[in-house]
Amino acid sequence: MPNKVLIYSRFPKAMMMRIGGQFELMDGGGKPPGEVFTAEQLSGIRAMITAGGTPLGGAVMDTMPSLRAIACYGTGYDGVDLTAAAQRGIMVGHSPAANAAAVADLAVTLMLAATRRLLPADNYVRSGDWASAKPSPLMRPQPGNPGRRVGVYGMGEIGRKIASRVAAFETEVAYFSRSRHAVPYLYVPSLEALAEWCSVLMIAVRAGADTHHAVDANILRKLGSDGYVVNISRGSVIDQDALVAALADGAIAGAGLDVYENEPHAPDRLTGFANVVMTPHVGGHTLESHAAMQNCVIANLEAFFAGKPMPHLVRGV
Repeated sequence: MPNKVLIYSRFPKAMMMRIGGQFELMDGGGKPPGEVFTAEQLSGIRAMITAGGTPLGGAVMDTMPSLRAIACYGTGYDGVDLTAAAQRGIMVGHSPAANAAAVADLAVTLMLAATRRLLPADNYVRSGDWASAKPSPLMRPQPGNPGRRVGVYGMGEIGRKIASRVAAFETEVAYFSRSRHAVPYLYVPSLEALAEWCSVLMIAVRAGADTHHAVDANILRKLGSDGYVVNISRGSVIDQDALVAALADGAIAGAGLDVYENEPHAPDRLTGFANVVMTPHVGGHTLESHAAMQNCVIANLEAFFAGKPMPHLVRGV
């Protein structure tokens, strides 16, 4: 009989099909496990699958006394209380770099769409304004990429792929992260210095206490009125109220966003800006990325049930 695995977050069924071919999945549909399954059913659960950003604390873990493995679908694991997991002897695995190329591609797409004002240009054609030669201030020439300064906040797998992609557009690239890396880009000693240096700030750091609202009103002011911010990491890294204020005041030129403080993101002041390009957290949403993430989940679960260490273990747990 296949080993039982609880699906904690809400996933489309298509994403779980391959995994379901190897394990007996108990899908709670995103609801608290205690609302869907009995205590007896939960008592035997040894492993679970979750989306990294879904809050998962010790209280939930305690409803599954036999739980010893959490497999995060995706590279993130910020929603998992790692301390609580460690205290309970629970291993946490994830899918490192599985979607890095796709996320980096979207970061560059958002940068180009925002800096070249793709959405206003699209509307200019669709509305008939172009055909009628109606003047539009949004169609004024904008700075191009050669010589543009792009700052990458975070130099993990995604950050490295972003840097290599934007470098191909003849930009200058610099980065800030917790430590220097062996990469051919300028290292700057602080996020403040990076924001002052660049005209496009790419956010590619993990979510955590040390990065929460790291991009605040001060950083946005340093980015300047000709600067853009692109976020493909986690919404918590940007102070969203400060971002709205900066956009409203013209303190920055625009933004490209795939992630938000509250998801799914409902229409609000942020969605009303013509100089903001928004996507619904789809950075890693490609066929290749999902196949790679599923491979990591399957490998982690197979190793766990075989009594071996997870191959993609989150460090420090």
